[in-house]
Amino acid sequence: MIVVTGAAGFIGSNLAHRLAAEGRDLLLVDHPLTAAKYANFAGLSRFQFMDHERFLAALGTDVREAEAVFHLGACSSTTETNWDYLARNNVGYTRTLWEWCATTGCPFLYASSAATYGDGSRGFDDRTPPAELTPLNLYGKSKNDFDIWALAEVSAGRPQPHRWAGLKFFNVYGPREPHKGRMASVVYQTWKQVKATGGMALFRSTDPAYGDGGQLRDFVCVTDNVEHLLWLWRGPAPSGVYNSGTGTPRTFFDLAKAVFVALGREPNIRFTDMPADLAGKYQNFTKADTTKLRAAGYDRPPTALEDGIRDTVAWLEANAV
Repeated sequence: MIVVTGAAGFIGSNLAHRLAAEGRDLLLVDHPLTAAKYANFAGLSRFQFMDHERFLAALGTDVREAEAVFHLGACSSTTETNWDYLARNNVGYTRTLWEWCATTGCPFLYASSAATYGDGSRGFDDRTPPAELTPLNLYGKSKNDFDIWALAEVSAGRPQPHRWAGLKFFNVYGPREPHKGRMASVVYQTWKQVKATGGMALFRSTDPAYGDGGQLRDFVCVTDNVEHLLWLWRGPAPSGVYNSGTGTPRTFFDLAKAVFVALGREPNIRFTDMPADLAGKYQNFTKADTTKLRAAGYDRPPTALEDGIRDTVAWLEANAV
């Protein structure tokens, strides 16, 4: 049995579908399901579902062993301001799973985030000690705090999972994210706006180093993130924290234009002021340094932005979300 937490969410549901296609028995864990998130299970026929709080209580009793735990459940809102909530959900919960996996010898793979890198002044190198990073928001801090804790556990020689990896996901897009609402990728936001209005409004730049629409992000297709997760579980890579991105940043204008092209429409892009709650907490540039992952032996090329967007738009059109 393989456990996937956050299994009704974006990356979690795509991983669940991939594992199900391999014939794996799945225990899917998440918050009580909304209709929008339940839709991410469409097509899955072999799985058990357990509420995230019940799952913690079941560890060691109803849940005694697993082939692997993929912990993708978390509060992923970059505008969340309740630190106690983030510390409980993103740090404490992950510690409990780490400790259980360390005790049982179960491989443990968890979601970190590129938000840990903050404004990028220290670069985007997964070999940089997390204690030297300054995230721009509390979500990023929660992910960085766990990375710090995990590495401290290893350094102190305390029990650790048989194999473990924390993946710093960059700007992920792809199928099964409409439930994320405002936090969904710009690919989905663009598709939704174009379908509703015929155009797309991108945020104006708040940094003179970047023109409007010229902000650069490492946009990575969720299918690549799933490949990274599975390879780090099965492959020869040493345990540790790894970037999960493409290594090639692209502009928001490139992204929006690709959505129009995928829809067979002429680009119609305008600019609007950035919301006040995002100003000062917005990454104008991200670029995953993938040296560590490549050096460990991963050699699959990343999905090109235009190809990933074409496939994502096809999925959105087919599923009418």
